[in-house]
Amino acid sequence: MIIAIDGPAAAGKGTLAQNLAKHFHYAFLDTGRLYRAVGYAVLQAGKDPSDESAATREAKSFDPKSINKILSNPALRDEATGNAASKVAVIPAVRSALLDLQRNFAKEPFFEDGTPAKGAVLDGRDIGTVVCPDADVKFFVTASAEVRADRRFKELQEANKPADYDTILKDIKERDERDSNRATAPLKPAEDAYVLDTSHLNAVQVFQAALDHIAVNHE
Repeated sequence: MIIAIDGPAAAGKGTLAQNLAKHFHYAFLDTGRLYRAVGYAVLQAGKDPSDESAATREAKSFDPKSINKILSNPALRDEATGNAASKVAVIPAVRSALLDLQRNFAKEPFFEDGTPAKGAVLDGRDIGTVVCPDADVKFFVTASAEVRADRRFKELQEANKPADYDTILKDIKERDERDSNRATAPLKPAEDAYVLDTSHLNAVQVFQAALDHIAVNHE
Protein backbone atom coordinates (compact mmCIF):
# COMPACT_ATOMS: atom_id res chain seq x y z
CA MET A 1 0.00 0.00 0.00
CA ILE A 2 1.48 3.34 -1.05
CA ILE A 3 0.02 6.68 0.06
CA ALA A 4 1.36 9.74 -1.77
CA ILE A 5 0.91 13.18 -0.22
CA ASP A 6 1.88 16.33 -2.11
CA GLY A 7 1.34 20.01 -1.57
CA PRO A 8 2.98 23.38 -0.92
CA ALA A 9 4.90 24.36 2.22
CA ALA A 10 2.95 24.76 5.49
CA ALA A 11 -0.27 23.25 4.10
CA GLY A 12 -0.17 20.44 6.67
CA LYS A 13 0.95 17.54 4.49
CA GLY A 14 3.73 16.48 6.86
CA THR A 15 1.39 16.25 9.83
CA LEU A 16 -1.16 14.30 7.79
CA ALA A 17 1.52 11.95 6.44
CA GLN A 18 2.82 11.15 9.93
CA ASN A 19 -0.70 10.66 11.32
CA LEU A 20 -1.65 8.27 8.51
CA ALA A 21 1.61 6.34 8.85
CA LYS A 22 1.05 5.95 12.58
CA HIS A 23 -2.62 4.97 12.13
CA PHE A 24 -1.94 2.26 9.53
CA HIS A 25 1.48 1.34 10.95
CA TYR A 26 3.19 2.19 7.67
CA ALA A 27 6.69 3.54 7.17
CA PHE A 28 6.89 7.30 6.58
CA LEU A 29 9.38 9.04 4.29
CA ASP A 30 9.82 12.82 4.41
CA THR A 31 11.28 13.22 0.93
CA GLY A 32 12.16 16.89 1.47
CA ARG A 33 14.73 15.90 4.10
CA LEU A 34 16.59 13.71 1.61
CA TYR A 35 18.38 16.71 0.11
CA ARG A 36 19.37 17.87 3.58
CA ALA A 37 20.75 14.39 4.24
CA VAL A 38 22.85 14.54 1.08
CA GLY A 39 24.08 18.04 1.90
CA TYR A 40 25.00 16.99 5.43
CA ALA A 41 26.82 13.87 4.21
CA VAL A 42 28.86 15.94 1.75
CA LEU A 43 29.83 18.41 4.47
CA GLN A 44 30.79 15.55 6.81
CA ALA A 45 33.02 14.15 4.08
CA GLY A 46 34.80 17.51 3.93
CA LYS A 47 33.61 18.19 0.38
CA ASP A 48 31.88 21.14 -1.31
CA PRO A 49 28.09 20.59 -1.71
CA SER A 50 28.42 22.07 -5.22
CA ASP A 51 30.83 19.27 -6.15
CA GLU A 52 28.68 17.13 -8.45
CA SER A 53 30.67 13.91 -8.08
CA ALA A 54 30.85 14.16 -4.27
CA ALA A 55 27.14 14.94 -3.91
CA THR A 56 26.13 12.19 -6.34
CA ARG A 57 28.32 9.65 -4.55
CA GLU A 58 26.61 10.41 -1.22
CA ALA A 59 23.12 10.32 -2.76
CA LYS A 60 23.80 6.92 -4.33
CA SER A 61 25.10 5.56 -1.01
CA PHE A 62 21.71 5.82 0.72
CA ASP A 63 19.77 2.62 1.31
CA PRO A 64 15.98 2.33 1.84
CA LYS A 65 16.57 0.14 4.89
CA SER A 66 18.61 2.74 6.76
CA ILE A 67 17.35 6.03 5.28
CA ASN A 68 14.90 6.83 8.08
CA LYS A 69 17.66 6.48 10.66
CA ILE A 70 19.74 8.94 8.64
CA LEU A 71 16.80 11.36 8.36
CA SER A 72 16.28 11.35 12.14
CA ASN A 73 19.59 13.17 12.70
CA PRO A 74 18.82 16.55 14.42
CA ALA A 75 21.79 18.12 12.59
CA LEU A 76 19.72 18.03 9.39
CA ARG A 77 17.78 21.03 10.74
CA ASP A 78 20.91 23.20 10.97
CA GLU A 79 21.19 26.25 8.74
CA ALA A 80 24.49 25.05 7.25
CA THR A 81 22.78 21.79 6.26
CA GLY A 82 19.92 23.73 4.69
CA ASN A 83 22.34 25.80 2.62
CA ALA A 84 24.13 22.64 1.49
CA ALA A 85 20.78 21.04 0.60
CA SER A 86 19.89 23.90 -1.75
CA LYS A 87 23.20 23.35 -3.58
CA VAL A 88 22.94 19.58 -4.01
CA ALA A 89 19.25 19.80 -4.99
CA VAL A 90 20.05 21.44 -8.33
CA ILE A 91 22.37 18.61 -9.41
CA PRO A 92 20.47 16.33 -11.88
CA ALA A 93 22.43 13.19 -10.92
CA VAL A 94 21.54 13.74 -7.26
CA ARG A 95 17.86 14.16 -8.08
CA SER A 96 17.99 10.99 -10.20
CA ALA A 97 19.63 8.97 -7.41
CA LEU A 98 17.10 10.20 -4.85
CA LEU A 99 14.22 9.45 -7.23
CA ASP A 100 15.43 5.83 -7.41
CA LEU A 101 15.72 5.76 -3.61
CA GLN A 102 12.17 7.02 -3.12
CA ARG A 103 10.74 4.49 -5.57
CA ASN A 104 12.67 1.65 -3.97
CA PHE A 105 11.48 2.74 -0.52
CA ALA A 106 7.87 2.84 -1.73
CA LYS A 107 8.18 -0.72 -3.06
CA GLU A 108 10.01 -2.03 0.03
CA PRO A 109 9.48 0.35 2.95
CA PHE A 110 11.37 0.16 6.24
CA PHE A 111 10.89 1.67 9.68
CA GLU A 112 13.70 3.60 11.39
CA ASP A 113 14.87 0.46 13.20
CA GLY A 114 15.33 -1.35 9.87
CA THR A 115 12.28 -3.61 10.11
CA PRO A 116 10.12 -3.91 6.98
CA ALA A 117 6.69 -2.25 6.79
CA LYS A 118 3.53 -3.38 5.03
CA GLY A 119 2.96 0.05 3.50
CA ALA A 120 4.52 3.45 2.89
CA VAL A 121 3.46 7.08 3.21
CA LEU A 122 5.61 9.51 1.21
CA ASP A 123 5.24 13.26 1.47
CA GLY A 124 6.72 15.78 -0.93
CA ARG A 125 5.91 17.85 -3.99
CA ASP A 126 5.89 15.35 -6.86
CA ILE A 127 5.15 11.99 -5.21
CA GLY A 128 1.81 11.37 -6.91
CA THR A 129 2.87 12.77 -10.27
CA VAL A 130 6.50 11.61 -10.68
CA VAL A 131 7.83 9.41 -7.87
CA CYS A 132 4.85 7.07 -7.41
CA PRO A 133 2.32 7.73 -10.20
CA ASP A 134 0.78 4.32 -9.46
CA ALA A 135 0.30 5.00 -5.72
CA ASP A 136 -2.84 3.41 -4.24
CA VAL A 137 -3.92 6.68 -2.60
CA LYS A 138 -3.00 10.23 -3.58
CA PHE A 139 -3.64 13.40 -1.64
CA PHE A 140 -2.85 16.98 -2.59
CA VAL A 141 -2.91 19.04 0.58
CA THR A 142 -3.20 22.78 0.11
CA ALA A 143 -4.29 26.00 1.84
CA SER A 144 -4.31 29.69 0.97
CA ALA A 145 -0.93 31.44 1.03
CA GLU A 146 -2.23 33.73 3.80
CA VAL A 147 -3.22 30.82 6.05
CA ARG A 148 0.09 29.05 5.46
CA ALA A 149 2.04 32.22 6.20
CA ASP A 150 0.09 32.67 9.43
CA ARG A 151 0.85 29.07 10.47
CA ARG A 152 4.57 29.49 9.79
CA PHE A 153 4.56 32.87 11.60
CA LYS A 154 3.01 31.29 14.72
CA GLU A 155 5.43 28.34 14.58
CA LEU A 156 8.41 30.70 14.60
CA GLN A 157 6.92 32.81 17.38
CA GLU A 158 6.36 29.74 19.56
CA ALA A 159 9.96 28.70 18.93
CA ASN A 160 11.10 32.21 19.99
CA LYS A 161 12.58 32.82 16.55
CA PRO A 162 12.37 36.13 14.64
CA ALA A 163 9.26 36.25 12.49
CA ASP A 164 7.70 38.81 10.18
CA TYR A 165 4.35 37.87 8.64
CA ASP A 166 4.72 39.98 5.48
CA THR A 167 8.17 38.53 4.74
CA ILE A 168 6.94 34.97 5.30
CA LEU A 169 3.92 35.55 3.03
CA LYS A 170 6.17 36.98 0.29
CA ASP A 171 8.55 33.99 0.58
CA ILE A 172 5.68 31.48 0.40
CA LYS A 173 4.17 33.14 -2.68
CA GLU A 174 7.56 33.24 -4.41
CA ARG A 175 8.22 29.58 -3.58
CA ASP A 176 4.77 28.59 -4.87
CA GLU A 177 5.52 30.42 -8.10
CA ARG A 178 8.87 28.66 -8.51
CA ASP A 179 7.52 25.23 -7.62
CA SER A 180 4.47 25.50 -9.88
CA ASN A 181 6.30 26.80 -12.93
CA ARG A 182 9.53 24.80 -12.88
CA ALA A 183 10.23 22.72 -15.97
CA THR A 184 10.91 19.47 -14.11
CA ALA A 185 8.18 17.97 -11.90
CA PRO A 186 6.15 21.13 -11.25
CA LEU A 187 4.01 21.29 -8.12
CA LYS A 188 0.49 20.28 -9.14
CA PRO A 189 -2.13 17.72 -8.09
CA ALA A 190 -2.04 14.36 -9.85
CA GLU A 191 -5.15 13.91 -12.01
CA ASP A 192 -6.43 11.22 -9.64
CA ALA A 193 -5.43 12.98 -6.41
CA TYR A 194 -7.95 13.90 -3.71
CA VAL A 195 -7.46 17.63 -3.05
CA LEU A 196 -7.70 18.56 0.62
CA ASP A 197 -7.93 22.29 1.34
CA THR A 198 -6.89 22.74 4.97
CA SER A 199 -7.44 26.52 5.13
CA HIS A 200 -10.32 26.15 7.57
CA LEU A 201 -9.55 22.72 9.04
CA ASN A 202 -7.43 21.69 12.01
CA ALA A 203 -5.09 18.67 11.97
CA VAL A 204 -7.74 16.34 13.45
CA GLN A 205 -10.31 17.33 10.81
CA VAL A 206 -7.78 16.91 7.99
CA PHE A 207 -6.84 13.45 9.30
CA GLN A 208 -10.49 12.41 9.51
CA ALA A 209 -11.22 13.65 5.99
CA ALA A 210 -8.28 11.61 4.70
CA LEU A 211 -9.43 8.48 6.57
CA ASP A 212 -12.97 8.92 5.20
CA HIS A 213 -11.62 9.18 1.66
CA ILE A 214 -9.49 6.04 2.08
CA ALA A 215 -12.40 4.10 3.63
CA VAL A 216 -14.77 4.96 0.78
CA ASN A 217 -12.33 4.56 -2.13
CA HIS A 218 -9.75 2.04 -1.02
CA GLU A 219 -11.39 -0.65 1.10
